[in-house]
Order: sequence, then C-alpha cells, then structure tokens
Amino acid sequence: MLKANHITVRYDDHAVVNDLSFELKEGQWLMLVGPNGAGKSTLIEIISQGVPYTGSIELEGKDIRRYKPAQLARKIGVLAQKNSVGYGYTVEEVVGLGRYAYTSSFLSTRDDGKDQVERALELTGLTGFRHASVLTLSGGELQRTFLAQVFAQNPQILILDEPANHLDLIYQKHIFSLISEWLKTPGRAVLSVVHDLSLARRYGTHAVLMNRGKCAAQGEINAVLTPDNLRSVYDMDVYAWMHEMLEQWK
Repeated sequence: MLKANHITVRYDDHAVVNDLSFELKEGQWLMLVGPNGAGKSTLIEIISQGVPYTGSIELEGKDIRRYKPAQLARKIGVLAQKNSVGYGYTVEEVVGLGRYAYTSSFLSTRDDGKDQVERALELTGLTGFRHASVLTLSGGELQRTFLAQVFAQNPQILILDEPANHLDLIYQKHIFSLISEWLKTPGRAVLSVVHDLSLARRYGTHAVLMNRGKCAAQGEINAVLTPDNLRSVYDMDVYAWMHEMLEQWK
C-alpha cells in the first residue's frame, strides 16, 4: 500500500534520515522504533509532505507527490504527536473536520459524514464530551479528540506519531486495542512511531528499527526486536532491563 524508496532528509551536512526504504502492506501494523534522534518522527513528516526529501514514496504504486491534498487525505490519516488548537471549537466540531476531504468546500454540506463522526466519538469514548470546548480538555482528552478526527476521516492508512502520548494506562490499552480492531477491516494498514517497546511488541506485526537516520533492522516484529538488534541500537541490554522492571510486580 505504501512504499518508501531511498528516502533521505538533510539539514546542511547532517542526514536526519539516510537512504531509508521500507514497505507497508495491507493488514500490517508497522512500528517505527529506535532511540531519540533516530529520525522516526521526521519520517512521519515526510509521508505528510511536511519536509523536503530525496527519494520517493509510492502510495498504491503512484508517487505520493502527485496526489492532490484532498485525494491524499481520503487515503492517509495522520495523528501528530503534538496537537494544539487556538479557538474554542467543540469536540464534535474538531472531529467533524475529519470529513473535510469529502466536501467540495469548507462550508459544504454535501458530505453526509455524520455517522462517521458519531462512530469516531463513540470509539474514542468522547460522546459525553461532544459539546465541550477543546480548550478545556486535558492532554489525553485532546489526543483522543484528534484520534477521533482521524477515524472520522475514514482513511485506508493510519499514520500515528506516538498515539499513546499523554494517555493514562486505561486509554493506552483502549486506543491500541481499538486500532488493532480497526486494522482487521480489509484494505487497511497502520504505521506508528512508538517509543514503548512493549506496546510495539504487543501490537505490531512488523517493525523498522532506526538508529541515527538509518535502518538497523526491518521485518516481522519478533525478528526485528531481538536482544542483539536492540543492544546494538540502544547500547544497553534492553531485554535484561525489561525483565528487571517486570520483577518489581511479582
């Protein structure tokens, strides 16, 4: 569904992403993992066409740069790591903006997306907040609002930059389980930046392990998140640390 070919992003002489290639296929949940500064979030910006890059990204065999913004929004939904609003829109209004790609103008009422908005509010547990101003929301509630907006958009591919950012444990589990269910519908795929390796291992089907802008390993999740691969990237025994942390709960 999505294919990156030799992607490179440079700032002066520094390559933030360096000759990276990967594929995202139908039914996959591809986790982008690696330490801070590995280039994971930059890759999200590349797919969103937010930063200049060399190489190409193909969406269903067509260079992503050849899509019009509205066409692209019908196929790819992006949840950024940081979302902010400067006006007192209600939660329902913000979620409803996910239907913008299906209208002929900002004020158009041709798109009948009310069912999609209702479903998105219900799935993210925001029905009771629908009339609340987004300016009054907590960080976690605001994150769920923008996730609901992406669900209302009804894309084929979800691009998520730290989807559990600011979320309590119960909503981390809720959101990741929800995305996992969303993925079961044919014709869909997910790409996520995730710092929590436990979440990546639990929900991901495939992974790209990044380090200093380069791909250290990629493939099925269990073949990528091995002790040796993680030690080489994080410069520590990740497996031993995970087991040590788990021992505290016994």
